[in-house]
Amino acid sequence: MGDTLFFERPASVMGYASVGGKREAEGPLAEGFDLLETDTTFGEKTWEQSESRMQTLCAELALRRCGIDAAGVDLLFGGDLENQCTASNYTMRGLGIPFVGLYSACATMAEGLALAACFVAGGLARRAMALTSSHFCAAERQFRFPLEYGGKRTPTSQWTATAAGGVVLSADGAGPYLRAVTFGRVTDLGIKDTNNMGAAMAPAAASTLLAYFRDSGRDPEEFDRIYTGDLGAVGSALAMQLCEREGLRLEKIHEDCGLLLYDRGRQQVGAGGSGAGCSAAVLCSHILPQLKAGALQRVLFVATGALMSPTTALQKESIPGIAHLVAIENA
Repeated sequence: MGDTLFFERPASVMGYASVGGKREAEGPLAEGFDLLETDTTFGEKTWEQSESRMQTLCAELALRRCGIDAAGVDLLFGGDLENQCTASNYTMRGLGIPFVGLYSACATMAEGLALAACFVAGGLARRAMALTSSHFCAAERQFRFPLEYGGKRTPTSQWTATAAGGVVLSADGAGPYLRAVTFGRVTDLGIKDTNNMGAAMAPAAASTLLAYFRDSGRDPEEFDRIYTGDLGAVGSALAMQLCEREGLRLEKIHEDCGLLLYDRGRQQVGAGGSGAGCSAAVLCSHILPQLKAGALQRVLFVATGALMSPTTALQKESIPGIAHLVAIENA
């Protein structure tokens, strides 16, 4: 119906895991992570190898929580921020699971989770996994400038998380269940500032949320929380304004993964966290544990991505945005 798929036999969350680095270990969600490594090289020689190692650890922890090995997963949807999804490709070289590589920037976790849910709910896979990561050093070198340059950050800039999250879905299980998914449309309101990704992504978040509520006929009050990610302080405010302009008021139940992962008052992260691993790690260290414990019953997870590239940024192109939504419920 519309842009949203509703599942008669929804996939169940079988297991999940999250891994973070030094700054994540200093943040407010640290206790929820399965593994925190203060050595952000993860024992490797390059940042690309570091991110791949972090992603591998996350996948292994998620599989261990499920009590299965890699052979028990039929298909894995994964991605990262590196060119050609480098970290994910090298991770999958070791895991050996049939692999679908994805790129939706910081929206990649929701995209992977939504596709995995479709395959499981449609009977095309018995178990499927979504796995996403980002690494501060790898992303900064690729998208902005060499770390050694020491460029000054603007107040609207966000901090790329060194983090990974992985979720295994199953055709059977006691929940939480992925009841519906909304695949977003690319939006672009002409933002060109690569240090203000929150503003570039806000229209996509509003568009996807409006589509879901239009398609489902549900009221926001039916949900305990709506989690966006990673809009940060600037994008969150803009997204709520855009929704309110269309008659959808979400402020009381809205939280943003980019604002949850770090303490902006204590940690120097600008407008908040970002990166494909940010919303993935918040989902697996904070949101899913609350659903499993019954502290939350129904949530919307809406990851957002800025679809720029280093080339288009140099060409002074505007920044397209995308947001994908997953409805997760306990019953």
